[in-house]
Amino acid sequence: MPTAGDARRAADGGPELDFTIARLGDCRVPSPMSGVRFVNDDERVLYPSSLHDLRRLRSPDGDCPSMEYAGPRARLYFDPARLACGVVTCGGLCPGLNDVIRAIVLSLHHHYGVTTIHGFRFGFEGLVEASGHEPMRLTPDAVSRIHNTGGSILASSRGPQEPAAMVARLRQLGVSLLFAIGGDGTLRGAHAISEEAARQGQRIAVVGVPKTIDNDVSFVRRRSGSRPPWRRRAAPPTPATSKPRARATASAS
Repeated sequence: MPTAGDARRAADGGPELDFTIARLGDCRVPSPMSGVRFVNDDERVLYPSSLHDLRRLRSPDGDCPSMEYAGPRARLYFDPARLACGVVTCGGLCPGLNDVIRAIVLSLHHHYGVTTIHGFRFGFEGLVEASGHEPMRLTPDAVSRIHNTGGSILASSRGPQEPAAMVARLRQLGVSLLFAIGGDGTLRGAHAISEEAARQGQRIAVVGVPKTIDNDVSFVRRRSGSRPPWRRRAAPPTPATSKPRARATASAS
């Protein structure tokens, strides 16, 4: 997985970055979504954004470094009606984690008709059966109000786990699509799970959802937990005519 250092070296004329996303196979299942603009696989996002670097990094055949454009596809690899998914939050807690969990669950359910979604507790530790952490069943009702609370309903933990053990747990539960919400360490762990699944010949897709309070995830301007400094807004001044808030301990008159 490319790192922030890789990005800087590439911009300075260092080694070429590989933005290729491995595929499990041909996508042949029609998407159940409707009323949306589907993204074509040949739509790309240029990297970097400055004209100077684009000219310098352009290949002899005229191609420029680019990444796949995110968005719904007209055809899918997995059949949503038979799909089981998993969600895990790892690393330090930051604002918006429950919002991300809620959005994933609601989209899987309402847009794609997925009915089986496991929430793995306590980070990657929850993907190891020996830890004893039973997954939480995530449904629209279970996540309907979680955006009003802080932290993560799945909790979190730090530190790596054995990829083979995590893949074994995913296989045991029949999970074919895992959403890993976290920072650079989490995304490296997600990549390790993907590589181990491929090594075993397992058809398991892993989606990394970037979040950080350190603003250290490469190539991403928006992520849960942190806003780039140039997009932060100062809080508006309190008008002099504002009335002070009533104290919670005030006695009734």
